Amino acid sequence: MSRIGKNPVTIPQGVTVDVKDNVITVKGKLGELSQEFSEVSIKVEDNQVIVERPSESKSHVAKHGLYRALINNMVEGVSKGWTKELELVGVGYRASNQGQKLDLALGFSHNIVLDIAPEVKVETVSDKGKNPIVKLTSHDKQLVGQVAAKIRGFRKPEPYKGKGIKFVGEQLRRKAGKSA
Repeated sequence: MSRIGKNPVTIPQGVTVDVKDNVITVKGKLGELSQEFSEVSIKVEDNQVIVERPSESKSHVAKHGLYRALINNMVEGVSKGWTKELELVGVGYRASNQGQKLDLALGFSHNIVLDIAPEVKVETVSDKGKNPIVKLTSHDKQLVGQVAAKIRGFRKPEPYKGKGIKFVGEQLRRKAGKSA
């Protein structure tokens, strides 16, 4: 039983949803996203998107909730957008950007320069006395998460001092050091 799949997705003002031969396209003020779907039927009725499944088989139930969640993320993305914030914790860790190039100093012998996809807006905040923050914003939730995971993968937070790149608000599992 998919509780998520049963909920209809409400379409906000300024967003259009088109369904044509197993492809759903969502357009809004921030951009356009499309997604292929299978094993479910999608209907657009009076400012709501309704996802229905043909049977109660395990595959249909799983896809029912999946496609409803993906459509909801697409609608929310083109209307409000998605943001991920990464915090660089560590002495000498710095971040700066020139357009779509992100320059990270993470304690290696060289700086890491990363070209960010044009759909993702990157912004760095470096206040004195605070850890540098990298803000990623886009209409595509999957792309923002993928870019954030790639940046985090350069220096994952370690469990003893907590140094590394972590998401803002992320709770790290800390370990006690050596006992003397």
